[in-house]
Amino acid sequence: MIDEVGSLIRTAAATAILPLFGHLERSDVTEKAPGELVTVADRRAEQILADGLRPLLPGSVVVGEEGVAADPSLLDLLGGTAPVWLVDPVDGTANFAAGREPFAVMVALLESGAIRASWILDPISDVLLTAEAGRGTYRDGVAVRTADAGSAAVLRGAVMTRFLPPDLRESVLAGADRLGEILPGQHCAGREYADIVAGRQRFALFWRTLPWDHAPGVLLLTEAGGVARRLDGTPYHPADDRAGLLVAADERTWHRVRDTLLPEVGRDAPL
Repeated sequence: MIDEVGSLIRTAAATAILPLFGHLERSDVTEKAPGELVTVADRRAEQILADGLRPLLPGSVVVGEEGVAADPSLLDLLGGTAPVWLVDPVDGTANFAAGREPFAVMVALLESGAIRASWILDPISDVLLTAEAGRGTYRDGVAVRTADAGSAAVLRGAVMTRFLPPDLRESVLAGADRLGEILPGQHCAGREYADIVAGRQRFALFWRTLPWDHAPGVLLLTEAGGVARRLDGTPYHPADDRAGLLVAADERTWHRVRDTLLPEVGRDAPL
């Protein structure tokens, strides 16, 4: 199934996404909510993926970003018994609509609420990351692992501050100088996860945790040896709609980032 889904994702990118990159008309881009863009490529790609994924696993359902925008009750399926395909047809839509990178196509398979497999494709480079629970993470079929940063003096990572509550934003900014190089984020969660797996950065801190943005990346990262937890230290679950998620390349980095940027959160957290 890993290969079949990978081929489907590449087909969706080649037919619905890449031909429109840098060629969108004004009428091809709309707002589905204030500040939230959607393009014809998002909708076309999600339809291709939904039509191709359902037959791969009879009885499965598709919960896609654009489908949920039209019918929020689809999120209730995450807690159901049927297998769920989580789909983000164009992660980084704002980048894509502006004609810039990065953007990604992301899919995750949930069974009984747990993430069983995931895929993230960079359509420009055609690099595909895949993972299966208990079987590791692969980049174009080659196994990959995150590396332990050890006692590195400087850590490089991204903090998405746009949606952080004011008190947490102040804490993050106060601790940033003690941690290392803090990046503003790339407006594409798929790229953040891929960069941690590849060693280009060590961590990422998110506030909004929509399931299609994070379920694929969480499995890819944890199967590669990384860590993904809520800010209080509890495990990530796709049906959990709480805000706040810290992901890191290794256990030591996760604790160091949380204790430095969010010391009040980390003080009494259950681990």
